[in-house]
Amino acid sequence: AAVLRSLGSLLCLWALRFPAGPAAAARGPDVASYRERVRAMFYHAYEHYLESAFPYDELRPLTCDGQDTWGSFSLTLIDALDTLLILGNVSEFQRVVNVLQEGVDFDIDVNASVFETNIRVVGGLLSAHLLSKKAGIEVEVGWPCSGPLLRMAEEAARKLLPAFQTPTGMPYGTVNLLHGVNPGETPVTCTAGIGTFIVEFATLSHLTGDPVFEDVARKALKALWKNRSDIGLVGNHIDVITAKWVAQDAGIGAGVDSYFEYLVKGAILLQDKELMSMFLEYNKAIKNYTKFDDWYLWVQMYKGTVSMPVFQSLEAYWPGLQSLIGDVDNAMRTFLNYYTVWKQFGGLPEFYNIPQGYTVDKREGYPLRPELIESAMYLYRATRDPTLLELGRDAVESIEKISKVDCGFATIKDLRDHRLDNRMESFFLAETIKYLYLLFDPDNFIHNDGSDFDVVITPYGECVLNAGGYIFNTEAHPIDPAALHCCRKRKEEQWEVEDLMQEFYSLKKTKKFTFKRAFDHGEGESPKDPEGASSEKAGEKRNSKKNSHSLLSCPSQSFNSKLAVLGQVFLDNT
Repeated sequence: AAVLRSLGSLLCLWALRFPAGPAAAARGPDVASYRERVRAMFYHAYEHYLESAFPYDELRPLTCDGQDTWGSFSLTLIDALDTLLILGNVSEFQRVVNVLQEGVDFDIDVNASVFETNIRVVGGLLSAHLLSKKAGIEVEVGWPCSGPLLRMAEEAARKLLPAFQTPTGMPYGTVNLLHGVNPGETPVTCTAGIGTFIVEFATLSHLTGDPVFEDVARKALKALWKNRSDIGLVGNHIDVITAKWVAQDAGIGAGVDSYFEYLVKGAILLQDKELMSMFLEYNKAIKNYTKFDDWYLWVQMYKGTVSMPVFQSLEAYWPGLQSLIGDVDNAMRTFLNYYTVWKQFGGLPEFYNIPQGYTVDKREGYPLRPELIESAMYLYRATRDPTLLELGRDAVESIEKISKVDCGFATIKDLRDHRLDNRMESFFLAETIKYLYLLFDPDNFIHNDGSDFDVVITPYGECVLNAGGYIFNTEAHPIDPAALHCCRKRKEEQWEVEDLMQEFYSLKKTKKFTFKRAFDHGEGESPKDPEGASSEKAGEKRNSKKNSHSLLSCPSQSFNSKLAVLGQVFLDNT
């Protein structure tokens, strides 16, 4: 009987561990084995970049040399930095941080993509800055509100600000890092190139105390919202001077994609109801006009008529985004559609004609994009469906078989015959490898559920970090949302003190009124001095605007009593 009970317990545990039964468990990928294969893929690409391409932006794997592509920033090194830590390589993370501090210069005469510089450079540096302490770097006093990587990120972002100086607030697509916007620069920018800044720029504003970054990002987002069509859709390209739509195709893919992504992620990062409500309104229009049988087509933004019945590989981020708003059932159905395309070709072609079930001419390539793997990672966290691990397995097998060469991994020029192109984009190490690794590493610190965290002392109080809930920017650079609360007291506290001091000096000007008299007669209110009153109203207005409580720990009493002891204002912990 005891043996039977033990056997029954074992069978029960087996059923809990493998709900589909032993056969399904045997068919599933070996997670630990594939995780190590992904790690080996990373180092095969990374080490060949260092040997053959650094300090250029990207590796050319067929000729074993390098090229500058997005601005001469040693871009692959910046993009790969947080991936190093996710793989557990603390020593190389520390080494690369030093290399970047010494070698990267943004004061150069280069025309740079505003969008790409933001997501890859600013995003990569911010993420690495926030992960520095976890990587064992001895951070400076005041971190995370200061630090060399944060200063680099701020410097890079400031180089982008001239692009936002337009009548609409929507930025130009290209800026010269030394001279600003070139006089002959085209005013036509894609929607994603306008609406993909709030994650990085709001993080910068919260960490540095300078609101300009978040302000310009919000203004750009709202300009797109204001110029949506009557049926609730946005087009693909717009004139940032006149706000006239130049390309009127509406969809969820190339040219639009990360605008929708950043409405959701910005809403989560900033706990912003307005951004989420904007996305949900778009989502209704997208479902009404572009969704057909769990595919998403391209339609005319004003009429809703189908303009392109194609699936683009960049659209494969959508199921992951749906999972973030809790729409898991729809996400899985769309994901499975996209997965059938992967199985057909061993990768996702840039364009796939849905009615014909085949690639589109001159769009047959696969540059090792991460989007379908990204969605698999999100959905696996939500469902634990083993089908999602199977996509990860297929991705590893396909990329290694088709794309791996002696000097790295090459872009697949044509999925039909597996011809290769001489390029390895930096997002391969920033995104594709990272999402694959996280799919196969359920215990990674990135997946922290809040059960573990660090408490950091900053000049503005205690700060909780590394508790999880990381928000990935569109280049897969994780941002710790808790960090945005570490430095936020700076401006409010400054305003509090300014208001108190203004009232103090206005009191000194009133006739024959002294602190002694106030105490002798037990007066409970400060005099109704017009100047003091206006100062008090200004302070109230600022505080209500910030929706915050007073940061001063003085007891609730009249202002003149607060300053009665040696004329000092007492702040927290004083």
